[in-house]
Amino acid sequence: MKPLEWIDGKLKFLDQTKLPLEEFFCETDDVVFVAEAIKRLAIRGAPLIGIAAAYGVALASLSLNHSVMKEARAHLVSAIDLLASTRPTAINLFWALERQRRVMDAWQADSITDLQNNLLDEAKQIHQEDAEMCERISSFGIELLPNDCSILTHCNAGALATGGRGTAIGIISKAWELGRLKHVYMDETRPLLQGARLTAWEMKQAKIPATLIVDNVAAVLMQQRKIDAVVVGADRISMNGDVANKVGTYSLAVLAKHHGIPFYVAAPVSTIDVQMSTGKDIPIEERDAREVTESFGKRTAPESVNVYSPAFDVTPHEFVTAIVTNQGVHRAPFSVSLKRFIVRRERAG
Repeated sequence: MKPLEWIDGKLKFLDQTKLPLEEFFCETDDVVFVAEAIKRLAIRGAPLIGIAAAYGVALASLSLNHSVMKEARAHLVSAIDLLASTRPTAINLFWALERQRRVMDAWQADSITDLQNNLLDEAKQIHQEDAEMCERISSFGIELLPNDCSILTHCNAGALATGGRGTAIGIISKAWELGRLKHVYMDETRPLLQGARLTAWEMKQAKIPATLIVDNVAAVLMQQRKIDAVVVGADRISMNGDVANKVGTYSLAVLAKHHGIPFYVAAPVSTIDVQMSTGKDIPIEERDAREVTESFGKRTAPESVNVYSPAFDVTPHEFVTAIVTNQGVHRAPFSVSLKRFIVRRERAG
C-alpha cells in the first residue's frame, strides 16, 4: 500500500480521513487541491506532508506556460507560500519546500521543461530518501528494544505518515519481523483518533498483535508493568532535544518517566530544526473546535462551549530516553549530541 505516489503527471494519494472504513484514492494535478488535502489531514504525518508539498511544487510548475523568469518564479513562490501555510508545526514541510526553492533559484531560464523536470526529480528524490531513512531508523531503533517486548505508541507514525515503512511503527514492524515483539498497545489519540483509525488499520494489515486503548488507559498499563517501551514519532525536534508531537505525547513521557519505562522518539534528521534552540519556540497548530465538539459529524458537547484544541504538545528533553534518527541514536545531553551531528553533516555537505 502506497499512501502517495506520482503517476503520469498527477499526484495520487490515499484520503486518510476516510480510513478505516474506506480506502479512497484521489488524483490531482492541482497544487491548491494538494494544499487543501494537507490542511484537512487527508495527507498527514510530518514526513509525508513534506513529500506531498515537494510534489505540489512540481505540479505547480507543470501549469507554467511561459518562460519569463520573473513571472515563473512568482508563480512558484505563490505555490510554495500556499503549501507552507497549511500546517505550522511539522518542520519537514518547510524543509522540503526549501529544497524546492533552491531548485527554483538555480534555474537560469534556459527551459521551462528543465525547471519542471528538476523540480519533479527533487520531489522524487525526497520521497526515495524518506523511504531509505525509515529503514535506517528501524534498524537503529530495534537495537534499543528487549526481546519479547510490548510497546506503546501514540498517534500514527507508520507507512501512512511517511514515504516508507514508518518511523515509530517502522521500528515496531521491524521488531515483529525479527521475532522481537510480543504486543503493541495503541492510544486511540483524541480527538481525531489517528491511533484507532490509522495505526490499528496498519497493524491489521501487517498482522501484528495489537490492542487499542483509550488515551487514559496508558497509565494503568504502565502500572501493571505491561509496557516495556514507549515509541513515538515527531513533527519537530529542537536542538536541545525538546520534541513536538501529537498532543498527548507529553503526558505519556511523564508517565513513562514515573514508571521507569524508556521513552523513544523516532524521526528522520529532516525533523530536527537547527534554527530552534528549545521547544519553547515551536509553533503549535490549533485545530478547529468542531473536531472536538462534533466528533466525526456527531455533536458530543453543548453548543457554544469554549474549546482549546492544540494539535501538538512539546515534550521536554529530560523526559526523552533517546532520539532515533536515520543517522543513529542520540542520547542526553541532546544539546551536545545533536549539535555534534549537525556539525558533522555540515562538514560533509
